[in-house]
Amino acid sequence: QITSRLADVFNQRCEVNRRASVSGCVINTCGWVKGSGYQALVHAASAFEVDVVVVLDQERLYNELKRDLPHFVRTVLLPKSGGVVERSKDFRRECRDDRIREYFYGFRGCFYPHAFDVKFSDVKIYKVGAPTIPDSCLPLGMSQEDNQLKLVPVTPGRDMVHHLLSVSTADSPDDNISETSVAGFIVVTGVDLERQVFTVLSPAPRPLPKNFLLLMDIRFMDLK
Repeated sequence: QITSRLADVFNQRCEVNRRASVSGCVINTCGWVKGSGYQALVHAASAFEVDVVVVLDQERLYNELKRDLPHFVRTVLLPKSGGVVERSKDFRRECRDDRIREYFYGFRGCFYPHAFDVKFSDVKIYKVGAPTIPDSCLPLGMSQEDNQLKLVPVTPGRDMVHHLLSVSTADSPDDNISETSVAGFIVVTGVDLERQVFTVLSPAPRPLPKNFLLLMDIRFMDLK
């Protein structure tokens, strides 16, 4: 859904920007190439109508894409450079934390983020995707994919601590929050159930620009 929306926005830009239309775009994908990750790759190729796919040192993935992509898509297999090794899960997690820290503190700590309290009553928190349930229990005409994209209200609690939240620019839940642009990101550093507030780390001072927040699975602990 997000990939399709991104492709639509890119096509709109190409219609008004000749340089973008002529140059096209390069889609840099992640290393998740099995199961849902593979389906995401195929969907991205379809949504953006790609004409060349470069596969780096993954012969099985190359053969699968050759099989599943249209015949006019040129799929190329390239060997990786000598000495190159795959990044470990721990290393990738550390790199992700460094990028999140850089978002709030800037390169080499040149920024000073703000910490302030947000009242439970001042915001509406959602997450995208409901828990998987058996197909027989789904409402008539609904698929598991619809369930995965469902917007689910979240009650603030201590389990939100260290989670990242995106601040949606939507004005109401009817604006299709899952596809609406975000103004930025905050991280929950504490929850006070007695006072009905949670403390956030934000790159901008209070107040939050909008009151619709999306809860992520990504966590960030500000330990450095």
